[in-house]
Amino acid sequence: MSTQEIQQLIDFISQSGLDEVNIETTDLKISVKRYGIGAPAVAPAATPGAVAPMPAAPAPVAPAPQSTAPATPAPTPAAASNYVTIKSPMIGTFYRSSNPETPSFVEVGDNVSEGKVVCIIEAMKLFNEIESEVSGRIVKVLVENATPVEYDQPLFLVEPI
Repeated sequence: MSTQEIQQLIDFISQSGLDEVNIETTDLKISVKRYGIGAPAVAPAATPGAVAPMPAAPAPVAPAPQSTAPATPAPTPAAASNYVTIKSPMIGTFYRSSNPETPSFVEVGDNVSEGKVVCIIEAMKLFNEIESEVSGRIVKVLVENATPVEYDQPLFLVEPI
């Protein structure tokens, strides 16, 4: 799949209102997810394949989400523009606490300072503490506990102090 075909797929998804599209053929596996307002992440994982029939398939589903999508995210860009995103520095499994019996490192509304541990990401049986790079207040947790995360995936929104 060429870079131009990938860009066309991303453009199609951003215009359709879909938040996630997975395409898998014998030669290609691609997953495109939108976080927040149209910041798609693309993960190609194989050799070239045909893309033209694939975007046509999700098109009938697009009208329903499209009608609700503009109304919901419209206030979000203005509000989220002053937030800082804490992103995953690695691929792994996201955990909000050190074990199931202990409380989460941070909750929505908690104040964090630079260097405070906000979560753990397990990668290859190693538990890596992820520290805040900014001082502020946790506004939103963007990932569910014990779910896989990708490199550079947004984890938390922080309102800087």
